[in-house]
Amino acid sequence: MYQLIEKYKGIHPGFVIEHLLKKRLLRQRPFALSINEYPQTLNAITKGKRSLNTALALKIEKQLDLEQGTLALLQTYFDIDQENKKTNHPTPNRSVLRTSLFWDTDIKKIDWNKQYKAVIRRVFERGNASEQNEIRRFYGAKKIKIALQTDIRRPYRPSHK
Repeated sequence: MYQLIEKYKGIHPGFVIEHLLKKRLLRQRPFALSINEYPQTLNAITKGKRSLNTALALKIEKQLDLEQGTLALLQTYFDIDQENKKTNHPTPNRSVLRTSLFWDTDIKKIDWNKQYKAVIRRVFERGNASEQNEIRRFYGAKKIKIALQTDIRRPYRPSHK
């Protein structure tokens, strides 16, 4: 059990189930019916669209001859990983950034990693020196260079003050 958990820790247990079914040449629908489960439920779990509850985990473990609790632990580790991803998103010091700079969006809802190009462009087009310095500190020179050079419509021309 521990080898399986260490190998797949942080991965949705549905992907592990799908892998095990393929490895054993089992098809999802007949397998789901053999454990008295709806095929749609098993499919949603194997696609990572649905969590694996403990009762179903026990049924699957018994049918696949896995140690009891393996899939439930994988679900727990996956949930922990997802929660950590939600709460461990660093943000720039928002007290330095004016909210009027992001007039068209809620500054609290910005995904600073996914939307970094738009944030960097906005701050370097409309922000003051302290806002630009905060963005430099947060993203680093390399990421800023990438974001500013990829805008084909308006190439970045630094102002020399």
